Amino acid sequence: MTLKVAVLGATGTVGKEILSVMAERGFPADEVYALSSRKVMGSEVTFGEKTLKSKDVEEFDFASVQLCIMATGDPAARKWGNKAAQAGCIVIDTSRAFRMDPQVPLVAPSVNPAAVEGWSKRRIVSCPDGVTAQLATVLKPLHEAAGVERVVVATYQSVSGEGQRAIDELWVQTKGLYVNQAPDPKEFPRQIAFNVIPQIDDFMDDGFTEEEWRISAEVRKIIDNDIQVVATCVRVPTFVGIGEAVHIELAEPLSASDARAILREAPGVMVVDKREEEDGYMTPVQSVGEWATFVSRVRDDPTVENGLAMWIVSDDLHNGSALLAVQTAELLLNRGAFNPGAA
Repeated sequence: MTLKVAVLGATGTVGKEILSVMAERGFPADEVYALSSRKVMGSEVTFGEKTLKSKDVEEFDFASVQLCIMATGDPAARKWGNKAAQAGCIVIDTSRAFRMDPQVPLVAPSVNPAAVEGWSKRRIVSCPDGVTAQLATVLKPLHEAAGVERVVVATYQSVSGEGQRAIDELWVQTKGLYVNQAPDPKEFPRQIAFNVIPQIDDFMDDGFTEEEWRISAEVRKIIDNDIQVVATCVRVPTFVGIGEAVHIELAEPLSASDARAILREAPGVMVVDKREEEDGYMTPVQSVGEWATFVSRVRDDPTVENGLAMWIVSDDLHNGSALLAVQTAELLLNRGAFNPGAA
């Protein structure tokens, strides 16, 4: 079987990372097309040892490929995702466009791989937000062991989640502050350099932001609709990586030591928890370029019955949307979704 793959948004931060992860993991694509908007058509991106020139998505025939991985904003994802699916190829989308669609599976491959079987309903599979994926990766084995009932999470999210222009803004602001020439914020509601901003996405009527609502909704869709989640999302002045301070209430007793033992065996998780040592916990900087979700500072929470507290970090680019998308493609491949007549 010849497998042809298109990556839409290939010239963006996430799109480039998808191509990098595909090459690193040896995804068996016989041909890869880099797609972009017309204004950046012809831009070069790398795929392993190959250099690809981006093609205009407006002129692309989606019927010529079996898979399209999309790394675009929501409006473009809706437009091209539906068009690509109607043309007969399978779509993996990293945006928010289809996550809450009941006919589209929301798949975190290390958490709910069987959900990918739902691709045939609309020929679209959605990837969760990176901040949700790393939380769900840790919650799932604990839920299976003792039943997760409630989660309180504070996230510390790097600027990379907003794309290259946000990364550039942090860099320029940081330099400017040293010479009293920091530019006004454009990508963020407040100054991001040497600051933290307790707002990611727009506020809703109840005072939560859309990002905070999404974490709750996505965790329930991926793991269990009965889990209660309350989140506070904070943008911090780091370039890459997400940290999460997590407090969990369980249905049954589970000690911190037992939780660490369970998490050490969980797929996609690495426990680094040596409280007597200076390097006994992970930080976002240390997670950059790594595949794993790291768990540190696991401890009993004495303020609630059956409570745990912990610290989670992950590279939101390498171990976020890009890895999720490629792992989902691998699931589809292994389950025969690209075979002729699969659906």
